[in-house]
Amino acid sequence: MKNLTLEHIALACGGTYVGAENKKSVCAESITTDSRNADKGSLFVAIKGARVDGHDFISKVAEQGALAALSERELPDCPIPYIRVESTLQAVKDIAEYYLEQLEIPVVGITGSVGKTSTKEMIAAVLAQKYNVLKTLGNFNNELGLPLTVFRLREEHEIAVLEMGINHFGEMHRLARIAKPDTCVITNIGYCHLENLIDRDGVLKAKTEMFDHMKPGGTAILNGDDDKLATVKEVHGKKAVYFGLNPENEIYADEIEPKGLKGISCRIHTAAGSFSVLIPIPGRHMVYNALAGTAVGLQYGLILEQIKEGIESLQSLSGRFHIIEANGMTIVDDCYNANPMSMKASLDVLKDALGRKVAILGDMGELGENESALHAEVGEHAANAGIDCLICAGTLSKGLAEAAKKTNPSLLVMHYDTREELMGHLGTLVKPGDTVLVKASHAMQFEKIVEALQKM
Repeated sequence: MKNLTLEHIALACGGTYVGAENKKSVCAESITTDSRNADKGSLFVAIKGARVDGHDFISKVAEQGALAALSERELPDCPIPYIRVESTLQAVKDIAEYYLEQLEIPVVGITGSVGKTSTKEMIAAVLAQKYNVLKTLGNFNNELGLPLTVFRLREEHEIAVLEMGINHFGEMHRLARIAKPDTCVITNIGYCHLENLIDRDGVLKAKTEMFDHMKPGGTAILNGDDDKLATVKEVHGKKAVYFGLNPENEIYADEIEPKGLKGISCRIHTAAGSFSVLIPIPGRHMVYNALAGTAVGLQYGLILEQIKEGIESLQSLSGRFHIIEANGMTIVDDCYNANPMSMKASLDVLKDALGRKVAILGDMGELGENESALHAEVGEHAANAGIDCLICAGTLSKGLAEAAKKTNPSLLVMHYDTREELMGHLGTLVKPGDTVLVKASHAMQFEKIVEALQKM
């Protein structure tokens, strides 16, 4: 890891080095918070969590060959060097900020209420046509996950695509300080984390904290169809680049044609020309992701043919509209997370599927005082979405089911109090030939329903 000697690490995080002098000039080969991954040459960061305290594993990682540890405690008779800090969580952010500065590679930062991960995947797929790209994996997008993503970077990487997720004011400011993005992409401003951010204006304020540490001369790439983002005309004196379906946007799409669960096609227009493309993941929202990928690709010198190839190479992720064929059914695993905007978008895709269309939906979390009204709103949308059956589980989803039934009395609607109760009836609810959408907030653990459907 470039310039990450133990001496430089201690300086970067304001820590005190304790150990043999001849070890101070040794570079860490990796940095981890997971003791299972702390092997030869690694720096182990001891994080005290709600259930597990990383400090309890320092002796173990020493036996495994770890180079050193980062600790909030004094460690008498520690067999390996350690760096003493007040807060290991703050220290890991400081070290990540320092390390990224050493690499001097461009950073694309991505945030938004809906579609951060799918947009990140799209942008990475496009940029990979020209560059060696490192992208955020899984949900490593918060104040601990972002540094751990940064630590995966190596000198051979040419660009970093970093997802940045928040749910409080101030968080994005701290993330942007680490990433210092050259390009800031914001997908949309929706109804998410309202228990902390209050309303969409609060969401806009929190997300645009990303601009606080954007590099001088950097570019903001924004969804111009979003009424809140459309108010951000320029950032640090530089005009934002807008994408969307409205032809007034700098980069826009038309000729949109759903291809069922095979994807969606469109024509993308740019100042450099236009091209037709088949996006291999269904949903109108994927057109926005392709537009964002196009905007970023142009920003980094790709030609239109490379951008088209990148878009068409995209692959779905587990839990993110991942399509599974099992037991004669088509299962749409979209259960990683949910909010009203993404729930409606997934229902709109389901209507284009073959066979009987079944939506298994659960509670949406972190919606604040309007949670009941927002669940009812999704229920009304489901009633008119052209599906055949709606199955709900969870306390809040009872209101969703009731609103759907009231809006469309002919729609087959069922509600269960818990996920476990629903799973007990699963064999009688779905059948071969069905297309089944499974979606809820992550806390509902609807991935267990996906697993059960595959084992029927």
